[in-house]
Amino acid sequence: MTKSRYIELATMVEAMIKAGDLPPGTRLPTHRSFAEEHGIALATATRTYNELRRRGLILGEAGRGMFVRDSALPITLGLEQDVNKGLIDLVFNTPGNATDSKVLRDGLRWMASSGDLEAMLRYQPHGGRPHERKIFASHFSSVHGDIEPENLFITSGAQHGLAIAVMGLLSNGDTVGTDPLIYPGFKAAASLHQVPLISVSGEEGVMDPKDLERQCRKKRLKSVYLMPTVHTPLGSVMNKNTRSAIIKIAHKYDLLIIEDGTYAFHETNPPPSFLSLAPDRTIHIGGFSKNIATGLRIGFLIVPNRFRNLISRAIRATTWNIPALISALVTRWIEDGTIVRFEAERRKHGARGQKICRKILRDIPIVSHPNASFAWLPLRRGARAEPIIARLSEKGIAVSSAVPFSVGDAAPQALRIAFGGVSEQELRFSLECIRTEITSVS
Repeated sequence: MTKSRYIELATMVEAMIKAGDLPPGTRLPTHRSFAEEHGIALATATRTYNELRRRGLILGEAGRGMFVRDSALPITLGLEQDVNKGLIDLVFNTPGNATDSKVLRDGLRWMASSGDLEAMLRYQPHGGRPHERKIFASHFSSVHGDIEPENLFITSGAQHGLAIAVMGLLSNGDTVGTDPLIYPGFKAAASLHQVPLISVSGEEGVMDPKDLERQCRKKRLKSVYLMPTVHTPLGSVMNKNTRSAIIKIAHKYDLLIIEDGTYAFHETNPPPSFLSLAPDRTIHIGGFSKNIATGLRIGFLIVPNRFRNLISRAIRATTWNIPALISALVTRWIEDGTIVRFEAERRKHGARGQKICRKILRDIPIVSHPNASFAWLPLRRGARAEPIIARLSEKGIAVSSAVPFSVGDAAPQALRIAFGGVSEQELRFSLECIRTEITSVS
């Protein structure tokens, strides 16, 4: 068969996928069956499927065959392919490796053969099923001290936890002090509920308690939002003395502390959490997107006793309850140690990526945590992020500027790269391109 024949067949299948005739997850015929169906050689069928994979339309699973890929997901291409037709995504952290799908499949097999499946089809308690809340609380008590299960609410991801904390505990116009650079999801939640954010100065993600107190006197802050253990996007870890100083200010000005622990698992020897130091005024939020997978939308919220009813109402007004299937799966992984193994793997991947970054981006400033799967690249004086990002995009590489992370209008000139789930080959290629673009304007 000629080259045009396998291209013609690939285009035909692509049209069927885009028309919805082959929805995401559809198992495709074997190479031999496809060849027989279309009267072509087995080699031509193989070339057709390879072309569909090159276009990012299908994917293969070892021992299971070929499946239609969900086109809503970002495509991550290998270097053997034309990157200008795809995307190496260094914007979103999507942790994972080749063995994750097997862990999920084993978990689903366990779920299908045990428990009361019918009960999972019904409405669940707003904060999660009591026995699962107890298991969550016991697991996180090793880091945060004793946690009453009734004070832990299971949420549909950490972002949901942030949103209901803002929605349930703050009012329109309540002002929140934050670092100059913060997680964009909190910005979105605050904006949606008309909660103003005030930038409090600090150094590389560690808030200055003295400026926090100045802002409390000046702006009458209601709350303070912090990522004290592995800050995003800077990766910093706030020391215990600074935490204690902020807690004193919080008591003095009656501040609610919102502690975001999404990336905290990257730090193997963390200082005491705000939750453990000031449980009477700390809302602690965490999730499982960064240590397991972004598709499993499950998180948790730990609150003081007095906020239980408010948080329960906020969950009821948003999701009513989380999917019991997902909470059961993650609870199982907590009990059997899978979560601990996942976190160790993510730290190992992050540490390897950090070493590669520092080797390739030699002499270029890097701000990061040694185990985290992201890094911050402040640009030298006179360099601008947007032209660099545009040129990288032309090469099939997506990175972020500082704008999504910045509180206020004055965003610094910097690049943020995230490499969770990115292969070493893709990361090396991307970093070489980033180095070329940065040095060309220095």
